[in-house]
Amino acid sequence: MPEVVIRKLGVNVEEIFHEGGDAPSQPLRRAVAIAVIHNPFAGRYEPDIEGFMADLNPLGLRLANRLVEVLGGVDQVQGYGKGAIVGSAGELEHGALWHVPGGYAMREALGGAKAIVPSTKKVGAPGTRLDIPITHIDASYVRSHFDAIEVGLNDAPKADELLLALVMSTGSRIHARVGGLQAADIEGQDGLR
Repeated sequence: MPEVVIRKLGVNVEEIFHEGGDAPSQPLRRAVAIAVIHNPFAGRYEPDIEGFMADLNPLGLRLANRLVEVLGGVDQVQGYGKGAIVGSAGELEHGALWHVPGGYAMREALGGAKAIVPSTKKVGAPGTRLDIPITHIDASYVRSHFDAIEVGLNDAPKADELLLALVMSTGSRIHARVGGLQAADIEGQDGLR
């Protein structure tokens, strides 16, 4: 399969100190790691693209480990998500190549998180923004951790590029209070509850 050619890497960290009401004892931290790479399938239909996922595995681990580092370690991470923006000469399926390398990398970096990693993807021009969903790392039904973060870069993706992103967070939404399964009540058997 083709070589992974990186044009740009980036990390952004948000610290949310309050959303109205009393400030929490610890701010919520959300971090995004982005890689902008050449899309080796841009401009043509290629029937066999699945093998490129294996080539993306090291990049997934690199981004996941960077997120763990900037958030202060594995024990700080409670939420995650992933996404891709495909440049206009590509197709949506090229963004789907990020599902396995991005998701499994975060699970590995976090020591075996159980929940499915929520994901989104789209085709867009430079400057396109993408809202990446976030859920709890061990149980998708923990409602307090349903969140999203907007990602994008002003100069990416170019027509022949992919913007690949991973997201991690340190907790629930500030002042989460809409019920549902609580993080403290996770059974940890199936990634759902």
